[in-house]
Amino acid sequence: MAVSSVGCTLERLSPSSSYHGCLSGFGNNLAHANAVPIKLSSWGSRHEQCKRRTELRLLKELLKQCTYSRSPFFPTARRGHIMAVATETSKTVEQQPVPSPPKLSAQTPDCQFSPLPPIKEAKRVVLVRHGESTWNQAGRIQGSSDFAVLTEKGIIQAETSRQMLADANFDALFHSPLARSKRTAEIIWDKRTGPVYPVDDLREIDLYAFQGLYKEEGKERFGEQYKMWQKDAANFEIDGHYPVRELWARARSCWDLILKDKSRSALVVAHNAVNQALVATATGLDPIYFRLLLQSNCGVSVLDFTPNADPDGPPKVSLERLNQTPGPPIAASAGTSAGRKAKCRLVLVRHGATDSTLQGKKPATQEEPMNMLGVVQSRKTAELLLDVTIDTIVTSPTGRAVAAAEEIRVLQENAYCLKDYCEPRFVDTIEVPELQDLNLQIPEGESAESLSQDGNGKLNEAWEQAGRAWKKVLEVLENSGEEGDKLVLVVGHESTHVAMISHCLGLTPDYLDRFHLQTGSVSVIDFPDGPSGRGVVRCLNYTAHLGRWAIPVTRPDFKDEEY
Repeated sequence: MAVSSVGCTLERLSPSSSYHGCLSGFGNNLAHANAVPIKLSSWGSRHEQCKRRTELRLLKELLKQCTYSRSPFFPTARRGHIMAVATETSKTVEQQPVPSPPKLSAQTPDCQFSPLPPIKEAKRVVLVRHGESTWNQAGRIQGSSDFAVLTEKGIIQAETSRQMLADANFDALFHSPLARSKRTAEIIWDKRTGPVYPVDDLREIDLYAFQGLYKEEGKERFGEQYKMWQKDAANFEIDGHYPVRELWARARSCWDLILKDKSRSALVVAHNAVNQALVATATGLDPIYFRLLLQSNCGVSVLDFTPNADPDGPPKVSLERLNQTPGPPIAASAGTSAGRKAKCRLVLVRHGATDSTLQGKKPATQEEPMNMLGVVQSRKTAELLLDVTIDTIVTSPTGRAVAAAEEIRVLQENAYCLKDYCEPRFVDTIEVPELQDLNLQIPEGESAESLSQDGNGKLNEAWEQAGRAWKKVLEVLENSGEEGDKLVLVVGHESTHVAMISHCLGLTPDYLDRFHLQTGSVSVIDFPDGPSGRGVVRCLNYTAHLGRWAIPVTRPDFKDEEY
């Protein structure tokens, strides 16, 4: 679905004012002399309101424990102090009224934002969500509150992400000022030099009265309102605010700051919801895509921006990677998407490398085979997939895809015989003609959007073919296994998989050049409501399992690479 207009422009949603003196770094990098003032939206007062409400709720909870538990850890004198603090906090809240937000149409969540600012040089932005926090662990709704810190697991996750990004050459760091994100940023940034920018607009989504509640408590207290937050977040309203729409406006303002900065490779460390909004606003997706592009703790996403042929036009954007996590995305513990249990799952695998793909070209023929690197990549993928039981493989009929599917099938069927007892299994392999390589070649300087608007016949034909392939794959998923245990593996080509992902998200052919999948990569789509419901993209272009045979999370320095 393309972004449509209801008149809620960025200027209306997020008027901004200059904020000076908010640049700081780590260690000896406390300030950067050449740093520019960071532009923040005027919703800062809303953040303060959320923070004070959460403080008041926690203080009242603590006071309740003091009053009724008779615990020796909370003497009477301390209770009086807590009551005084709670009263003072309550007074502060009353003295800081929050301005009413602009009212949006309740019929549609779509918002139109101004185009991204033009850039003169190619730029890469790497997004990382913070590690697991104490409130993640406890099941509390965090929002933009700042009481949670990283757990031991969260610290380990951050250290793993640091290792994944060890070879990346970052020129600048932008991070949320909230403690859980700031600490993650410190761990990943490590001994790097360069400007460090804490940006208030990178804080997590403002959830107002929800903040500080346990999730079950939210269901009990807010009922239908909480259900709307879960099912229709873009239209969710609380305390007179539309949190997701406000978040989209904040994310869009962050891109002005990040893209106008002189850095060519930037690291951004923030939160689940705001990272989703950053990915969506960069690629032109509106608020209805909230929770459809997953961001796990310490998951890494990569966006590449290249200059427009028109020097005043917005940059071309490619989502190179989505949610590459410290742990495998197909592990049993990864069975929930956006807090909901996935009823079924599709795993998309791109075949291994060929001689043509190593040269950055399309395969010379439909039957070009994998080379030795491609075979190794396929075997590494087969090993990764031993974490799940696969009963059905759907594959393109082209030789390289069939060969990759065969590597996976053989290991799936024989792995159980590696145990003390042999339990033979049989995996069905289904060839689907529509999964053949679309073999789309978008000319340099052109975009899928421009070709689509020009009525390009080959593009439209390929799009229709991918639509038929997507329907057949969903039919296979519907008829496989028991509910809650449905998993189908699809082996094919980058162009076909990207087109099917676009169909899954309800997009148009305009988006065919906005996603990228490398050879041997794994992408995962979950279906919390079954195959007939909307798909949630758990990850795109996951390659950590390939080890030394993987293309790095971030590609070589721009100085060594032509665009």
